[in-house]
Amino acid sequence: MKRINPARLVIHLLCSLWLPPPLSAFAQGTQTQLYRAVEDYLRLQTQGLPGKVSYRITPLDARTQLSPCDAFEPFLPSGSAPWGRTTIGVRCQGPSNWTVYIQVQVSVYAKYLVAARPLTAGQIVGPNDFVSRSGDLGLLPATILMDAEQALGKTVKIGIAAGQPLRGDQLIAPWAVQQGQNVKTISRGAGFSVSSEGKALNNAAEGQMVQVRTPSGQTVTGIARAGGIVEVNY
Repeated sequence: MKRINPARLVIHLLCSLWLPPPLSAFAQGTQTQLYRAVEDYLRLQTQGLPGKVSYRITPLDARTQLSPCDAFEPFLPSGSAPWGRTTIGVRCQGPSNWTVYIQVQVSVYAKYLVAARPLTAGQIVGPNDFVSRSGDLGLLPATILMDAEQALGKTVKIGIAAGQPLRGDQLIAPWAVQQGQNVKTISRGAGFSVSSEGKALNNAAEGQMVQVRTPSGQTVTGIARAGGIVEVNY
């Protein structure tokens, strides 16, 4: 008769305790519905992104047991983006009460801008300074530029090597209004529009806020526009 090693028997028993229990039919159905809810959510979140979008959902750990759920609420956790390697949270709204987080990889294949030549700090970006390339935006910084209008006429903040993707944080928009400049203010409200003159108290790119001192000495705040115009809305 073959002798059984007691130590080996104990190890075998301990290992068997760690085997994940098989999923019940209810649990499998819940997970299937969960993944479908995540797919629908991703489809909605990415429908406005440029280019071709694809995604891959990482399955939950096999040991995860989820109670039956009739309604799912997917959401994007704070600080997460709907592309690249990201996380989608899902809350069960009833009859159970649980929340799980699922890892997904969202790929967005589209065109983006790269430097056609080395760009130096202080240089004004012209039409021959960049070219378009295609790739997965999910693997690139969130501030990547995709439209030529986002780069043209802007000033290079730091040196950019040839072939490097252009990012919004690398460029500075030209001032629409400069400190000390005489500007035209256009004040608008319900049923009225008044033009006046003033002096800008700070630099501002188009669309940024700027303070203006009026001839009466009053300080107003408005939105800088090209041509030394400041819009003040009431």
